[in-house]
Amino acid sequence: MSRLSPTPLGVVVHGLTVSSAAGALVEPLDLVIPPGRTLAIIGESGSGKSMTARAITGLLPRGVTAAGTAVIDGESTDLAEQDPAVWSRVRGRRAVLLLQDPFTSLSPVIRCGRQIGATIVARHRATGEPPLSRGEVDAEIARRLDEVRLPASVTRRFPSELSGGMRQRVAIAAALAAEPRLLIADEPTTALDASTQGGVLDLLRELQQKHEMSVLLISHDLGIIGGRADEVLVMRKGQIVEQGTVERVLGAPSHPYTRALIEANPSLDDASPPLAHPGAALLSATGMTKRFGRATALHDASVDVRAGEIVAIVGESGSGKSTLARCIAGLEHPDAGSVTLDGLTLPPGRRGRTPQQMQIVFQDPYSTLNPVFTVGQALTEALAASGRSADEVPELLRLVDLDPSFAARRPSQLSGGQRQRVAIARALAPQPRVLICDESVSALDVSVQAQVLELLARLRDELGLAMLFITHDLAVVARIANRMVVLRGGEIVERGTAEQVMREPAHPYTRMLVEAAREDSVHRPTAAAPTGLAAAPATTDTPGTPNAQGATE
Repeated sequence: MSRLSPTPLGVVVHGLTVSSAAGALVEPLDLVIPPGRTLAIIGESGSGKSMTARAITGLLPRGVTAAGTAVIDGESTDLAEQDPAVWSRVRGRRAVLLLQDPFTSLSPVIRCGRQIGATIVARHRATGEPPLSRGEVDAEIARRLDEVRLPASVTRRFPSELSGGMRQRVAIAAALAAEPRLLIADEPTTALDASTQGGVLDLLRELQQKHEMSVLLISHDLGIIGGRADEVLVMRKGQIVEQGTVERVLGAPSHPYTRALIEANPSLDDASPPLAHPGAALLSATGMTKRFGRATALHDASVDVRAGEIVAIVGESGSGKSTLARCIAGLEHPDAGSVTLDGLTLPPGRRGRTPQQMQIVFQDPYSTLNPVFTVGQALTEALAASGRSADEVPELLRLVDLDPSFAARRPSQLSGGQRQRVAIARALAPQPRVLICDESVSALDVSVQAQVLELLARLRDELGLAMLFITHDLAVVARIANRMVVLRGGEIVERGTAEQVMREPAHPYTRMLVEAAREDSVHRPTAAAPTGLAAAPATTDTPGTPNAQGATE
């Protein structure tokens, strides 16, 4: 059991298990989180960390059941309870689940102020307090927004009109308006850039201490928990393999799995060297400008990439990096600028028609792969479009380190890393010379991310591909890119070799990004933990060594 203090209040979970028809998903575990303290659970996809969070709040998917008890602020709930009325009393005043994507918890058609206000009204109704007047509700909405450092004008805006960081702050404001005793943050900042991520997490920590909440922080990113959690549990395949203070577990891990997770975490000190013998640019984009209404998303941006080179385009959310990629690929029509591929200028107005020599791999392969098609059918379609035979499907799969037997599977039967490999294979079907990767590894666990990055680097070397790599993660840039371009507000503020920019950033904005990334980086341990540290029963195998089918993903 995780024991942070002897206080009887806060959160005590005993004997929690989660299972489905296929078997156990989470083995029996106990948790204790006193008021004002944070317990982090880390692990890869499928480790059981999110199932644990959902079991405590009664939000398990159909066909999945839980057992055990959860005592939150002195009130006990049987986790096997099936009555929705019981769980409606738990969620809100006692426990709130903050999800990775605020779009899943915020309605896109209701203004932000009304959504926070609905939580305030529901809280008063549940406690039997007298109804609030409209002025009292509006005053609390303003106070809640101010608490998460958002202006009152956000009240009148829809979630789609806000940046990712602002949306997550609105979701936090709505969650805290319920005045819960337990806040469960499930991957709350995965899609955010380093500086925005740090701001949101530091805000959560500050508000937690202000309101004396217990917090359960779920993450696959070891870097974000340093200084933001008091204790950490490491989960693998439904079991706790290690536990302890954050400083001890990250600084001197005792279990091979924990050490492998830390080693897989990219570091800014891993910067790739520039090309030894750079040739002429294979792809050049010059003077790219794009406006959406009155807003300028991109202004006079230029970038080039050579064969066998990876150039990263980095920046915060809303910096214009994805807009630049889409304009280059022909998915958006730029208002000004030109694109040259292998010496030939591509025609303007080619929106929706990306040349076969240039392919793009997006962040979420699940939304770009047809869920009805098997992998083989998806690759056959891509091969046929470029005049190639379906007989080449097995070779395409081998190229991305997947066994040919994967051709019979559908996307839903694959892990996130395997789906991304299939998306890369499909992009390679036309035998492109340029590959554009738009946040292609940002949603992957660190060990799976490392495997996909190694795959992309190998493809660059073996096929002589030129790659544009769009990302907000500077540690990923350091691991894979030869050169980098930094965008801010649609304009390029710095460019150079990845090694040079990481070591000596010249622009204040770049320095801020690098410093934020270094603050959230994990320092790799130099020695194992001393013996005698308490830990739950552990498995003996380690992650990060895929078989021919990539099964570790």
